[in-house]
Formats: sequence, C-alpha cells, structure tokens
Amino acid sequence: MSSATIVRDVLTGLDEAYGDERWHWMPQFVRGPIDVVAGAILVQHTTWTNAERALESLRAAGALDAAALATLPLETLAALVRVSGTPSIKARRLRAVAAMIEDAAGLPALLALPLPDLRAKLLATHGIGPETADAIALYAAGHRTFVIDAYTKRLARRVGIGPAGDAYDAWQRFFEDALPHADAALFQRYHAAIVLHGKTLCRARPRCASCPLLDLCPHGRASTTSQRLLDAVASGAS
Repeated sequence: MSSATIVRDVLTGLDEAYGDERWHWMPQFVRGPIDVVAGAILVQHTTWTNAERALESLRAAGALDAAALATLPLETLAALVRVSGTPSIKARRLRAVAAMIEDAAGLPALLALPLPDLRAKLLATHGIGPETADAIALYAAGHRTFVIDAYTKRLARRVGIGPAGDAYDAWQRFFEDALPHADAALFQRYHAAIVLHGKTLCRARPRCASCPLLDLCPHGRASTTSQRLLDAVASGAS
C-alpha cells in the first residue's frame, strides 16, 4: 500500500470518527476571522480552553479587533490575556499582528490576499511561525493549506508514513501531494480530526485499544498485542 493511500485511508477514518464533533475553528462555530487570528496566537503553548477564555476577556473589553489591539497599552493587553499564559509575550505578538493587519488595510483585505502573499506577511510578523500562519490561512481565509503540528507528525510516524526529519515544509508537501483533490474545507476537517484524535486517543501514551485506526497502525497493533500478553501473564500469575 502506498503512502498516499495510507494518508487517505487514515484521514478518511478519522473524519468518519470525529467529523460530527465540535471543533472551535470550523466555519459554523467561528464568530469571525479575528477569533481565528487572535486565537492562533493565544493558543500557543496552552490549551484551547485557556485561549478561549482570553478571547472572551478581550471581547468583553471591546478589544477584539485590530484597531483596539494596536492601541491598547501593552500592560492592559497583557492583563486581558493573562489566563492564556505568558501574557507579556502574547500581548506583544497580538500587537504585532494588529499592526500587520492595519498595514494591509484591514483584516478583510489581508485575508483576501493570494495564499503566497498572505503567508509571507504572516511569517514576517513577530510571533507567527509556519503552523500558526497556516492555521490562519486555512481557517480564517479559507486557503487550501495543510496545517502541520505535533499531533500530525506523531500520528503519521505511528502508522509508518511521512518524510524523514522534522522540516515543516517537507511534511506539508507530503500531505498535500497525497491529497491532490482535497479542497480547503476537507483540509479543515482533516486537521480538526487529527487534533481531536491526538487529544483523546493518540496521546504521548496512546490508548490504542479504542483507536478507529488500529487496523492501519503498526504501532497500535504492536502495543495492543504487548498489552494482551502482559494481561495474560498477570492473569496466569494470579
């Protein structure tokens, strides 16, 4: 079975398993693109629950727009997002994003840019790396770009696919080449399903026995076989 076939089978399986679950950045749940842009900064190195609380804090203060983020004192902005952790760092990053948005003549104009231009602007902004840039491009602008994160790499390696090393661009090309006919909406669903799977089952210590991908995953089959042997030994000893 080719790597491309495994990619499609894995992602189809995940979409079937998690496709009906709520994902905060899917279009039907997003209040507006600024939630995605600011949320992509606030969720760095924390949980989405904490990022969402910080978003609500900004919204309640009337600060969840580029103009307000650009003019609020950094100390005030940091206090509003404290719940998301590293508040001073995230305040500076939000300020940088706001300046970039205003320089682009507003958020609608920014998100209307072609993907290469949008991605270049995002990557040139303080605090935005490839994963954050692609999350914004995919979920806020609706561009067809595959988001690579730690969950994606861990899952791929466990099923035995993916490029060597950790280079972001190589991983992104691998998935995009394997899915030539998938559109942005499907990329959104696939990324959401990967994250949901990574949080619930394919964790650092995986729960392989319940995995919907067990038949496709050598790591999972080996893990469950080992666990059955351990259980048999324990049962015999008792």
